[in-house]
Amino acid sequence: MTKYENIIKQKAQNKKPADIDELAKKYNMSVADVKNLKDDRGPLDLTRQIGELQCEIAGLKTKVHDAELETSLVKAIGINSPEMKAAKEEINDLKNKIADLEETLKTRDYFKQHDYQFLIDENRRLEEERNEVIMDNKKLAHQVDDQVNRLKKAREAGL
Repeated sequence: MTKYENIIKQKAQNKKPADIDELAKKYNMSVADVKNLKDDRGPLDLTRQIGELQCEIAGLKTKVHDAELETSLVKAIGINSPEMKAAKEEINDLKNKIADLEETLKTRDYFKQHDYQFLIDENRRLEEERNEVIMDNKKLAHQVDDQVNRLKKAREAGL
C-alpha cells in the first residue's frame, strides 16, 4: 500500500483528524501535498473548478443586479425630483444673469469717457509731481548734511 492510499484510507475511516505536519513527516511529503490529498478533489478537478466558477458567477450576477437597481433609482429620483428641477431653474437663471452682466460690461466703455480720462491724466501729473518732491527732498537733505559738516569742521578749526 502506498503512502497516498494510507492517507486516503485514514480519512475514510473517519479517525480523529491527524496533524498535517505529522502526516507530512510520516510519509516524507510536503504539507501542501498532504492538504491536497486530504481534499478528495484536487485543484485540477473539473467539477471543483465548475463549482467555484458557478459561485463566482452567482456573486457577480448579484453585484450587477444591485448596481442596475441603484442606477435606476438614482435616475428615477434624481432627474424628476423637485429639488433637481429647482436647481436646474436656478442654474439657468444664474447663467442668464451672468450673460446679462457681461453684455452690460461690454456696452460700457470706461476708457473713452471724459471723466475717466481726466482722472488718469490727473493721476499721472500728481505722480510726476510727487517724484519731483522726493528728488528735491533728497537734494535738500544732502545740502543740509554738507552745511552741518562745514559747520563741524569750522568749530574744530577754532573759528
